[in-house]
Amino acid sequence: MNTNGTLIEALGIEILSASSEKVEAKMPVDERTRQPFGLLHGGASVALAETVASIGGLHCVDPEREVCVGLEINANHIRGKKDGIVKAIGTPLHKGRTTVVWEVKIFDEDEKLICVSRCTLAVIQKRSS
Repeated sequence: MNTNGTLIEALGIEILSASSEKVEAKMPVDERTRQPFGLLHGGASVALAETVASIGGLHCVDPEREVCVGLEINANHIRGKKDGIVKAIGTPLHKGRTTVVWEVKIFDEDEKLICVSRCTLAVIQKRSS
C-alpha cells in the first residue's frame, strides 16, 4: 500500500503488522499530532484508529472486488499524552457481508490506555474504470 502523500504519512503513522484478525500501528506524539495545549490531539487519535480499522477491514474482503470505507467512528479519550509514541491495536468485532466493525485501543509506552475507539466500515463494490 502506497501511503505517500496521505494522512498516514503526514501524521507519521507506521503499520507494524496487519491481518484480518489484528492490526498494530504506532504514531509519534509530536508537533504533527499535538493540539495547541501540547497534548495528543483527539483527532490524531481518531485518524490512527480509523487507519488501523480500515487496514484491518481490507484484509477481511476480496480486494479484487471490494473496498472498505469508514461509515462511523467513535472514540473515548481516556488519558492525555504530551510526547513519545502511541501504539494502536485493532481487532475485529464483526466481519459481515456489508459491514465490518473494529475495536481499536491506543496505548502509551507503559501500556496505559490513552483512547478506545470503535469503527464501522462499509464494504462496497469496486467501481470499474
